[in-house]
Amino acid sequence: MSDSSGSETSKSQRSSSDGSGGGNNRNRNRSRNRGGQNKQQESSKPKVGDSRPAPAQARGGQDTDNRNGGAKNRGDQNRDDRGGRNQGGQSRDNQNRDTQNGRGHNRDSQDGDDGSGEGRRRRRRGGRGRGRGRKPEELANIQLDEATMAKRRGKERDGRPIGRYLMAVHVHNDTRHIAILEGRTLIEYYVSRPTDDVTQIHGNVYMGRVQNVLPGMEAAFIDISTPKNAVLYRGDVQYNPKEFEGTRGVPRIEQMLKAKQMILCQVVKNPIAHKGARLTQEVSLPGRFVVLVPNSDTYGISKRLPDKERQRLRKTLDRIKPKEHGLIVRTAAEDVTDEELQRDVARLLNQWEVIVNDSKKQGGPRLLNREPDLAVRLIREEFTKDFRGVVLDDNTLFEEVSGYMDAVTPALADRIEYYDTKSEGIDLFEKYHVYEQLQKALDKKVWLPSGGSLIIEHTEALTVIDVNTGKNVGSKSLEDTVFKNNLEAARETARQLRLRDIGGIIVIDFVDMENRKNRAEVVRVFREELALDKTRTQVYDIGDLGLVEMTRKRIGEGLLESVSTGCFTCESNGLLFDDTLFGHRQAIPGPSVSQVTNPK
Repeated sequence: MSDSSGSETSKSQRSSSDGSGGGNNRNRNRSRNRGGQNKQQESSKPKVGDSRPAPAQARGGQDTDNRNGGAKNRGDQNRDDRGGRNQGGQSRDNQNRDTQNGRGHNRDSQDGDDGSGEGRRRRRRGGRGRGRGRKPEELANIQLDEATMAKRRGKERDGRPIGRYLMAVHVHNDTRHIAILEGRTLIEYYVSRPTDDVTQIHGNVYMGRVQNVLPGMEAAFIDISTPKNAVLYRGDVQYNPKEFEGTRGVPRIEQMLKAKQMILCQVVKNPIAHKGARLTQEVSLPGRFVVLVPNSDTYGISKRLPDKERQRLRKTLDRIKPKEHGLIVRTAAEDVTDEELQRDVARLLNQWEVIVNDSKKQGGPRLLNREPDLAVRLIREEFTKDFRGVVLDDNTLFEEVSGYMDAVTPALADRIEYYDTKSEGIDLFEKYHVYEQLQKALDKKVWLPSGGSLIIEHTEALTVIDVNTGKNVGSKSLEDTVFKNNLEAARETARQLRLRDIGGIIVIDFVDMENRKNRAEVVRVFREELALDKTRTQVYDIGDLGLVEMTRKRIGEGLLESVSTGCFTCESNGLLFDDTLFGHRQAIPGPSVSQVTNPK
């Protein structure tokens, strides 16, 4: 799909509206009649100060310019409200990017912004969906008054929307590439394959069959109709306490699950390498404004909302919360009407009822509910008035996203743009310099502003980042030079972790510092920068060897794995990148220039 109390800071704080572009054949930005609701411009100006190159020129000479502490984290798709910071500069909870992330989205709960930590285990009472017998119903669009629409719309300048972020979606060979830029800087990158039912299944709900139970591992392997069996750990199993009244503590997994038993489950972690997907029976269904947690007493509101707004939403939640299900109100629910919240809840209840009805049918392991494509999920989870727009170069996807935004957030629907590559004469990613930034993001070496560098090495067990002073010779003293170099490294490391979506165990070898205050300051800055990342992280202080150890939740493949394949020439000890990712129309024949030898 986490608390924030600090002020937003970032290396690139801009609200520039670059990328809206000029020219005769402009993006077909739909100017719909929305019931006579016209945009109202706001006079406040965005912060300017972007020193990076302007967008490339088109060929032909045209200028282009969170719940009450009881919700359990559920994956990385949740990344709305970028730039918010956690209390005390600590890393965020509930980030699924796994997104189902998602660059997610967080991602980690299905929402990622419910503000909750690890919660107590939710126990199922009775059968799933019990007592919900009404048929699914079609929900009509809600007509909002002009005052409400004006409040929802983002800022404008010279009649064009402005915002800190831009989302660009490029479709190529049935693969969707999503780039999120802050100003002109690439901060997140995702690859989605809508037809992939094997490796990109995060958030899907399945009817699975228990294959075998392993008491020694406190886990069970579940057949969910994918090539590899998924794993379900004891802590993620739902059970009825009445069935185990004489049992002390939590029942053993062999008591709760039996071989060949059919269970309803949800994927919370995509399969990675030789490991199968990870499951939970704590199903959650994310919507635009709320997350429905079936058969639960979960009740919460995002802590990132203002106190006054939280009080208003709590009163609304008391009225609309289903008796047998839990609700988490998301940050996107700020200023929404009671009718909109109720409509979002009704949509999720209908979705859950369909899942329950399908699960009661006879049959083997099967898919019950598929999460939307990653591009749609990211827009659902992230798109707010902080974005100056979403630009898509595929008309089918554009129509799908536009229809969704018209239905749930009409005030921002006009920020969805279609980019016609033929009429523009330049690729979407080339216009926004995504290709060159993506290629740099795959390099092992990253240069720092003062001449230092980072060396990023991936292994099976962990990722190691080595900090070097390199060309940075300083001018005052060795301690001062090293300290400033490490501060730059801390900020850039946090950015690279987010951009490359590196997960698991990470060890950072900063240059040795003698001053303890300098050590503490480097760690503080590092944690502060990591707070911008909605994926859950945990950072430890610098140890005796000068190493910083940390973990970052991994939901699926990182950037490196998602854009490369193993090199068969060297028996997969190296990686081979698809050259079309860097702007080439076709993959270069013969040995690829993007081949990287990276022995394991």
